[in-house]
Amino acid sequence: MNYNKKEAIEILERTPLSLDLFLSGLSPSWLQISEGEGTWTVSEVIEHLIEAEKYNWLPRLEHILTAGESKPFPPFDRYSHINKESERKIELSLLEFKEIRASNMAKLTAIPDLEEHFEKTGLHPEFGTVKVRELLSTWVVHDLTHIAQVVRVMAERYRMDVGPWREYLGIYKRK
Repeated sequence: MNYNKKEAIEILERTPLSLDLFLSGLSPSWLQISEGEGTWTVSEVIEHLIEAEKYNWLPRLEHILTAGESKPFPPFDRYSHINKESERKIELSLLEFKEIRASNMAKLTAIPDLEEHFEKTGLHPEFGTVKVRELLSTWVVHDLTHIAQVVRVMAERYRMDVGPWREYLGIYKRK
């Protein structure tokens, strides 16, 4: 098992700060680009991170610690941010994300002997039985996934402008 609480917190605490430094003050054209129909803009990714922070990671951890597998997690709508009309400035979204994440980090670090609960299980509505360590590991990788997504989406803005160098730019290599 590679999960380490201290190392995980290093990433989880830095994500809001990194995104804030990277995205605050950018022109709207950087924030409203997407990879095509059915994909998310940078602004939508941030709204998704906010929703996940409110309703996914820490609430599910608390659910496992209190209810175990006695009842499944409440469902989390990964697309709920799409249904909300949000025209707010990115700085306000980033601030909300940073505040919720700070609160969640305080709650996470306040759980005594978290490592002793790593093998406790909960019931995911789609996946079935999941462990605390899997949930916590996924939280970290979820952050990294969306950081990579933000950068990849932003690169789309200049896809046609880079000319022949596109061949050497790994960000444009699709799997």
